[in-house]
Amino acid sequence: MDFAFDDAQEELRRTVRAFLEETAPEAETRRVMETAAGYDPALWRRMGTELGLQGLAIPERHGGAGAGPVEVGLVMEEMGRALLCAPYLASAVQATTTLLHGDDEEARSDLLPGLASGDRVATLALTEDTARWDREGVALTARPQEDGGWLLNGHKTFVLDGAQADVILTIAETPGGIGIFRVDGGAPGLIRTALTTLDPTRRQARLEYRDVPARRLRTAGDAWGLVELVLHHSAAALAAEQVGVASRALETAVEYAKVRHQFGRAIGSFQAVKHLLADVLMEVESARAAAYAALLSAQQGGTDLPAMASLAKSFCSDACLQATQGSIQVHGGIGFTWEHPAHLYFKRAKTSQLLLGDPAHHRELLARTIGV
Repeated sequence: MDFAFDDAQEELRRTVRAFLEETAPEAETRRVMETAAGYDPALWRRMGTELGLQGLAIPERHGGAGAGPVEVGLVMEEMGRALLCAPYLASAVQATTTLLHGDDEEARSDLLPGLASGDRVATLALTEDTARWDREGVALTARPQEDGGWLLNGHKTFVLDGAQADVILTIAETPGGIGIFRVDGGAPGLIRTALTTLDPTRRQARLEYRDVPARRLRTAGDAWGLVELVLHHSAAALAAEQVGVASRALETAVEYAKVRHQFGRAIGSFQAVKHLLADVLMEVESARAAAYAALLSAQQGGTDLPAMASLAKSFCSDACLQATQGSIQVHGGIGFTWEHPAHLYFKRAKTSQLLLGDPAHHRELLARTIGV
């Protein structure tokens, strides 16, 4: 595999980093994470119209740029560095990937232009109270109606940006297997409740479905294969974000170790601190390689994507948590205060570790995939 980024990809990284440094500094992150929406709709639209970030993977005929998972991963990494409060993973990755790889061209034509421009936000609702990321965890049911519509009953939880999304792509059990259903955010019978979570920079919600009207997306037979593909793409993208979180945590720790003095010398000169930061650096760079290997496999449609995605998600989860913990340790007492951003990066690392399945889950998937 060739891991070198081309000039266009490097320019994308520089552009996104400069944009986020200007529009999403720490003070803005703290302001936005306390709002009802959990993100800034005006900034979200700027991201779509000025930079085209939400439409990177969307074909040009639907208002996007026609790029791929690697470019999306670059953006996710930069968003992780900035700890951006935005529904990018839910809308531009999970929902968009579902639409792109499904068989419903009508739904693509209707939804993708709005998702690309930032005028709409969509999400994917899969997990329920069991918090399982497999087919056996789907208990919400869909009942067909004579007019061709469907009614959904049950609940979903831990839905990313579920309380704010305009469109909710809901995974449900039907008489003929797993189906994916388009539900409007304001549909009758849908009760959306924001969850109190460890990470205030990424919103989650619990959704109750009480005879909620829905439209089934066209798929070739049972839709669980498509759901699995979306989970692989999402795991690879989240791994890239974790690399961004870990990289920034390491950078701030190194910067502090250079300026904080004890016993007449910078603490970065102490062997224990140097070894800690060196270990974190090794983990971060290894995580970056794993994340982009998975993204490249997704971009090329590789048959090894299930293995690469699980490898990346499990390794990057642990590396990100280690980096953010190490940053707090290097900062000492100040790293535990609310005023310092270290705790926000740690909280993102911890919740991302569990999101889409924890490392143990993905190591089990990896073992099954390679036949161990």
